[in-house]
Amino acid sequence: MAQMKQPMSVTEDGGQRFIGRDAQRMNILAGRIVSETVKTTLGPRGMDKMLVDSMGDVVITNDGATILKEMDIAHPAAKMIVEVAKTQDDEVGDGTTTAVVIAGELLKKSEILLDQNVHPTVVASGYKIAAEEADTILKKMAIKVDINDSDMLLKIANTAMTGKGAEKAKDTLGKLAVDAVKQVVEKVNGKWEVDTENIKIEKKVGGSVEDSTLIQGIIIDKERVHSGMPERINNAKIALLATAMEVKETETDAEIRITDPEMLQRFIEQEENMLKKMVDKIKSVGATVVFCQKGIDDLAQHYLAKDGILAVRRVKKSDMKALARATGARIATKIDDLEESDLGTAGLVDEKRISGDEMIFVEKCKDPKSVSLLLRGGTEHFIESVERALDDAVGVVASVIEDGTIVAGGGASDMELAKGLKDVADKYSGREQLAIKAFADALEVIPRTLAENAGLDPIDLLVELRSLHESNKKNFGIDVFTGKAVDMFEAGVIEPMRIKEQAIKSASESTIMILRIDDVIAASDLGHGAPPMGGPGMGGMGDMGDMGM
Repeated sequence: MAQMKQPMSVTEDGGQRFIGRDAQRMNILAGRIVSETVKTTLGPRGMDKMLVDSMGDVVITNDGATILKEMDIAHPAAKMIVEVAKTQDDEVGDGTTTAVVIAGELLKKSEILLDQNVHPTVVASGYKIAAEEADTILKKMAIKVDINDSDMLLKIANTAMTGKGAEKAKDTLGKLAVDAVKQVVEKVNGKWEVDTENIKIEKKVGGSVEDSTLIQGIIIDKERVHSGMPERINNAKIALLATAMEVKETETDAEIRITDPEMLQRFIEQEENMLKKMVDKIKSVGATVVFCQKGIDDLAQHYLAKDGILAVRRVKKSDMKALARATGARIATKIDDLEESDLGTAGLVDEKRISGDEMIFVEKCKDPKSVSLLLRGGTEHFIESVERALDDAVGVVASVIEDGTIVAGGGASDMELAKGLKDVADKYSGREQLAIKAFADALEVIPRTLAENAGLDPIDLLVELRSLHESNKKNFGIDVFTGKAVDMFEAGVIEPMRIKEQAIKSASESTIMILRIDDVIAASDLGHGAPPMGGPGMGGMGDMGDMGM
């Protein structure tokens, strides 16, 4: 009698496995759902999302990176699309929604090809060719821009902020972004470099967004350590200390036996003398302001106040570095080693009361390489949305200054890329041609979505744009406010080339990676109680944070 064969399982009990077409369908669906979530936020007429976390905190935004960061996503393929937004945000600071929408559309087009029995590796190969060709076309399209062309930089900043809740004051904020970036830019080996970390954004509720200002220096969200210290010091000499102004405890355990009151008195006096010596050293080098990364003893505060020195304690390490770049000071690790040459300078150090909080303004620095932007606004939610808009503006202006290249916005560059790729596709034989054409069609999702989000007819506008681009009007895109196809350079809708370059690169790479997966082996506890990966409600995305998304 033949022995019964037991089916063999290579995964642990409760684990899940999806093979071949099932795995591809599931991963494509996961990626597309993430893309669809942010799609309606694209463009100046895009809608906002309200995100509520488990603590009840609310975020209202249409910034793609913020939405995807706040969402509780557990599905592994969906996480790969979130990575696209994160990379875009890190590299450029804007265009996150564009990158995710393109990735979603590439997945959608690939599914159609898979249904036509085109092998996934062929689709992946075609997409790779298309992405490389798109990069070449983009470089040919790009227009050079100079760092001194402030009008163009302002248009680029305003384009990044349009549709992000800051339109009312985008001219004010755009100018702040341009001025801030131009202040911190440095030439390294003949090339402009901008570290946006050197632009510190401080938010304070109150006033209107037009009251926002650029400080030629640094704002420290701290107050003087002693009320007897001066509130305002002109032509300040600034000492930066990375060490505490306190009597240090010994590294080894020690016991001091005090047998009479005189010994105790001498012990106290010795401590006082040590603190007095520290303050005297600071005074002797000519410092009038002290920023200390660690603590300042009460007695040291008293001596500093007596000598008319303004001191701030427990300043963050990042703020200390910013102060050093703004004032030209060197951070001292030992008070004994402090010299006059280590001091920085500022035209004014002033303690101001903003919205009920004391803040130290280190202003009028001579050519500071680190600056602060003070943002004002009526409500917490509004000021946060303004900060995200300003962050994007700073990112794009920095990208343009570093690369020196721009392209037309409003879907114009996407239409031109689509047209160029369709011409390229004809040079290839075989099934790769289908994938390249699919890639070209996928890029048209940007102008189509811009039109849809503005309540316009996407079909009519796409037909009109195709016709214009065939007539070599390569800068024509959609003006979502008038509903017409116009020259984007004349309309002032301009983007850094890096936005498109990075979006296409990230979107194509993540899509190719998802397409090449034909087997998903999931552990039983994936998502810690999330629905099964293939189950309803998008499977394994942690119910999108129970928000019904």
